[in-house]
Amino acid sequence: MKNLLITGGAGFIGSHVVRLFVTRYPDTYHIYNLDALTYAGNLANLRDVENAPNYTFVKGDIRDAESMDQLFAETDVHGVIHLAAESHVDRSISDPMAFVMTNVVGTVNLLNAARKAWKGHEAAHRFYHVSTDEVYGELHNPEDFFTEETRYDPRSPYSASKAASDHFVRAYGNTYKIPVVLSNCSNNYGPNHFPEKLIPLMIHNILNNKPLPVYGKGENVRDWLFVVDHARAIDTVFHQGKEGETYNIGGFNEWKNIDIVHLLCRVMDQKLGRPDGTSSGLITYVTDRAGHDLRYAIDAIKIMKELGWQPSLQFEEGLEKTVDWYLANPAWLNDVTSGHYQEYYSEMYANR
Repeated sequence: MKNLLITGGAGFIGSHVVRLFVTRYPDTYHIYNLDALTYAGNLANLRDVENAPNYTFVKGDIRDAESMDQLFAETDVHGVIHLAAESHVDRSISDPMAFVMTNVVGTVNLLNAARKAWKGHEAAHRFYHVSTDEVYGELHNPEDFFTEETRYDPRSPYSASKAASDHFVRAYGNTYKIPVVLSNCSNNYGPNHFPEKLIPLMIHNILNNKPLPVYGKGENVRDWLFVVDHARAIDTVFHQGKEGETYNIGGFNEWKNIDIVHLLCRVMDQKLGRPDGTSSGLITYVTDRAGHDLRYAIDAIKIMKELGWQPSLQFEEGLEKTVDWYLANPAWLNDVTSGHYQEYYSEMYANR
């Protein structure tokens, strides 16, 4: 079996990728899930696969160069799917250096570890870097889309840190001949999403009759992709993507934030048996975020035509599945919002 390192595998997107690879390739890969278990990492996301014979969790921090070198030296890593990142724009505005250290320095630490471990045998390996559509900046023309040739124009500390990490990955591919592949994805949604992002935050607040904060007038537009479809795309790119290429991954589902909130209100009222309009009365408009980009939209034609991937769900169907998951898993949501999930795993590792 080949050893595959997935970084950030206890997070939202990462946990879905880990689950997919563990269950789809039980005789092909041994999955090493590397995660620092920061606030966004939650091993409860992977309880259904944590005892699988081809799965190992490794608590580690990509900011620690020495430990990354040791991990690669001891594990004989065949390939890397790199998802570990700080990803919340609001947090990047208040603490940009945390994003520089994790997203830039952490990525370079992984690249250096791979460069040392794979020297002389680079062609037998693959380093897959998962990035974001936010590196492209803001779209002003409603008919424009981000393509793989769109010029980078990051406009927040978060997107700047991801843009820098993208450049380092490509540079290491060119300079050290590490076989790299990249993807840039639109907004994800679905089960296990930490409730600081729009959709899970609104679900949590509706459940608890709390205000639903909407930036500005809620007119910011994003393209949305169901997280399981993104995991499938990552699987496709890792196995079929051409070395050195970039693939944009999107759902062709553009929605204004305020329209998503209204749709969620209607769905939640129906699911909870509340009178129509109950939840929408909780909508509260707040001061817009600094540097808030108006519109992102991905052109995913390349991955569809060249690799045969396409999204399986339209947004309304995926959103209903997401709501159903949160309603069926109140303990997960309560543990995350209370912080109990961190206490549990801190105690577990302290006793090892």
